[in-house]
Amino acid sequence: TFLSKTVVIATGANPRKLGLENEQEFTGRGIHYCAHCDGRFYKDKTVIVIGGGNSAVADALYMSRIAKKVYIVHRRDTLRATKVYNEPLMQAENVEFIWNSTVTEFITDKKVVGAKIKNINTGEATDIECDAIFVSIGRKPATELFGELLLDEGGYIVADESTKTSIDGVFAVGDVRTKALRQVV
Repeated sequence: TFLSKTVVIATGANPRKLGLENEQEFTGRGIHYCAHCDGRFYKDKTVIVIGGGNSAVADALYMSRIAKKVYIVHRRDTLRATKVYNEPLMQAENVEFIWNSTVTEFITDKKVVGAKIKNINTGEATDIECDAIFVSIGRKPATELFGELLLDEGGYIVADESTKTSIDGVFAVGDVRTKALRQVV
């Protein structure tokens, strides 16, 4: 037990995982969660970006300037991302959309060499060769320890701009708290 007048929670948020076999084993060897962090390793290569929200579309747009080919695999038939991202992405000549589909398996040989893609409407499965897969399906706040604090529907700690939480003396900073923008730093 530690006693304190003030506690600052800065546990952040972690990328959501697909939960597929070998995902952990091949993280950093072709499976990535941040295009801006790891995208440069795939200059003039073929990559897959999984997701359809703002993070995925921003990652795909960034990778379209670096990679030779970018596949976007999304489980719906339209993007959920803000419209401001859509037009530049639709105009990128090296981007191909794979709608109504999910990645069901990573194809590996000491590193990622492709993915099995399944169309959720038809059940048809195809293999796509690639050098990397960027999983951009959202983030999960690291708030499991803080059940007494007020959390929003996404599990983030509710804190105002002064970082005060629902408990006096407890403050939440960074990506663990409810806010409009993430990873601002």
